[in-house]
Amino acid sequence: MTKTALITGASRGLGLELARSLAADGWRLVLTARGADALESAAAELGEGALAVAGDVADPAHQERLALAVRDGLDLLVNNASGLGALPLPSLADYPLDELRELFLVNTLAPLALIQATLPSLRRSGGAVVNISSDAAVEAYAGWGGYGATKAALEQLSNVLAVEEPDVTVWWVDPGEMNTAMLAAAVGAEEAGTAPGPDRSAAALRRLIEERPASGRIGVR
Repeated sequence: MTKTALITGASRGLGLELARSLAADGWRLVLTARGADALESAAAELGEGALAVAGDVADPAHQERLALAVRDGLDLLVNNASGLGALPLPSLADYPLDELRELFLVNTLAPLALIQATLPSLRRSGGAVVNISSDAAVEAYAGWGGYGATKAALEQLSNVLAVEEPDVTVWWVDPGEMNTAMLAAAVGAEEAGTAPGPDRSAAALRRLIEERPASGRIGVR
């Protein structure tokens, strides 16, 4: 039976690399990201089993569209889409609170909203949720306080969800440092270029999905 995955932030980086791996094994994919052109290109590359639904994951109307796209069944929800917030990365003493509110909407509340919208399907399938986190959720890095706070909140939501939904496996995953556009925006292209590509983390995440350990915090490398 064909399995279905919904992946946010799927037009590039870790989301796209994971989508490629799942597509190679015959998964049906519902992909979303804000950039419609890049997302359509990704879906075209992945073949007829991939559906592109462009939009902002923080938009309730878009969340409803995604839930409708997987109404016939969902085995895996990957909450990968994230924002960095204010740039250059500010100290907490100077963090613009309006930008921090927006960051919580994207990085914390949007994943929870998608979980709420798709839980009926995930319960029926005994499916899994992957919430992509960061070591910034548990370590104190200067400048990363806003981003790290959103990921720390996401981790605790995941932790409680795992207790409340015993029929759904929940992993909150630290994929490690990756050479992505997001990292380059934070630290510069030169420093980001020293990090491994997202394909390595995607391969480790793919093994996680196949091996299916118990719910919990996972570091993949």
